[in-house]
Amino acid sequence: MTSMKRYISHFAVSGVALAIAGCASVGQQAPTWEADQEYKLTILHTNDHHGRFWENRNGEYGMAARKTLIDNIREEVALDGGASLLLSGGDINTGIPESDLQNAEPDFKGMNMLQYDAMALGNHEFDNPREVLVQQQKWAGFPFLSANIIDTETGEPLFDDYKIFEVNDLRVAVMGFTTDDTVKLGNPEYLEGLEIKSPIEVAADLVPELNEKADLVIATTHMGHYANGNHGGNAPGDVSLARSVSGIDVIVGGHSQNKLEKPEEHNGTLIVQAQDWGKYVGRLDLVIKNGDIVSSDYRLIPVNLKKKVVQADGTKKRVFIETEIAKDPEMLAMLTPFQEKGQEELLVEIGFVDGQLVGDRSVVRSQETNLGNLISKAMREKVGADIGIMNSGGIRDNMEAGVVTYKSVLKVQPFGNMVSTVDLSAHELTDYLTAVASKQAGSGAFAQFDGVSFAMRNGTATNIKVDGEPLDMDKSYRIAINSYVANGGDGYPKMTGHANYNNSGYVDADVLVEYFKNNSPVLINTLEPTGAVSR
Repeated sequence: MTSMKRYISHFAVSGVALAIAGCASVGQQAPTWEADQEYKLTILHTNDHHGRFWENRNGEYGMAARKTLIDNIREEVALDGGASLLLSGGDINTGIPESDLQNAEPDFKGMNMLQYDAMALGNHEFDNPREVLVQQQKWAGFPFLSANIIDTETGEPLFDDYKIFEVNDLRVAVMGFTTDDTVKLGNPEYLEGLEIKSPIEVAADLVPELNEKADLVIATTHMGHYANGNHGGNAPGDVSLARSVSGIDVIVGGHSQNKLEKPEEHNGTLIVQAQDWGKYVGRLDLVIKNGDIVSSDYRLIPVNLKKKVVQADGTKKRVFIETEIAKDPEMLAMLTPFQEKGQEELLVEIGFVDGQLVGDRSVVRSQETNLGNLISKAMREKVGADIGIMNSGGIRDNMEAGVVTYKSVLKVQPFGNMVSTVDLSAHELTDYLTAVASKQAGSGAFAQFDGVSFAMRNGTATNIKVDGEPLDMDKSYRIAINSYVANGGDGYPKMTGHANYNNSGYVDADVLVEYFKNNSPVLINTLEPTGAVSR
């Protein structure tokens, strides 16, 4: 195969070709393509699915319509003499209770029916125990890829680092990378025995190897797209990867949930991302000749997305942005029992609250809220602890006034963490409160408390009172926390190795469900912020 360099002469989307002369070095194996013949390859992609196997209440997205769309594109491409690959940027798990309650079984089985070729492991794939992830791969039936998540026992990637696909006489290498922020964002309990290496460092070794083996090198990633590579407090993303490692032709991204209307080009690499939830299917059409990519065309295709329009009478109506996509009947038939089962389990009334409980991210991550107080209180009471502490990043939504269902609770606490306890001496408690109360406002680490009051002075917790009583330096105190932070999640002090640590085995959402069952109607005036913790 010939060595090639890429340059972009002009750039446009949807019907106007992106002209490209050459691509990165593709290695030294004998080519299988025929000289002067044009080969057409279409890369289809989605990312950050987060449990959205079913359409929303407005009839938007959903895997049934997605299947019709993708089947039609595949047929069109094949009739035109081309081939296609379908890739995912990961994060299939966590987001919709109907999916979460069923370990994303409908989602992965739906992806199997859609015939995905590969996906990158996302950080939310580690919200569940390892055995669940292994089962999900069996349901999926296609490769899970991550070259930088290593099983420390074997020294090998947990799943595959890459796969090479033979398509129309072309060798296409697809490798996977997962954000190294997973060490902070994933559940530490489920990351035990894994090493998360820098994707950029791993790619620096892997890409030259793949350029020796393949005509085209694609990275499907869950790293995030950050404008001009400015990733701030996040781990480096796709732009940093492209700029740091030459020889990647295309990056199919995820994690930051960006809607990239057109590919970005950095260091000869095209970067694409399709927002989230299957709202769009990205379509990248490549033409390859004599081992070179000679043209490219890209667009994001909305999956039954709608917009509001004003009618002649002044009323507003939702209309399809583009032509309505019919729902595939076989996919509907497969998914419907899962949706019905989920609805049946989720919509059972478990209690009542007389006002809104505030869990909105913009609020709960910066100040004490009634919902933060409630969750901390429910955990504390369930395990007989003196103090309840909740990281605000684990609170995912408001809870509206009125009837409370299991679905209401799972929208607030979708991660399935266990309530844990640790018995601490007064000195240890002081250090622990100092550490968690120092977490930055606006971050998921910002803590909510119940059963304790104190003030932060010169970076130290002082004037600590437990249940209204001053701290007794001769006593020990039990704190209730979730297993995520007990394992060091969100940068909290790791407690799992403490001699007095205990995992209660109670799932956090189930504890909140039980609280509503036992205490309804819940009155918000009993949960109002008191300013007991002064930062």
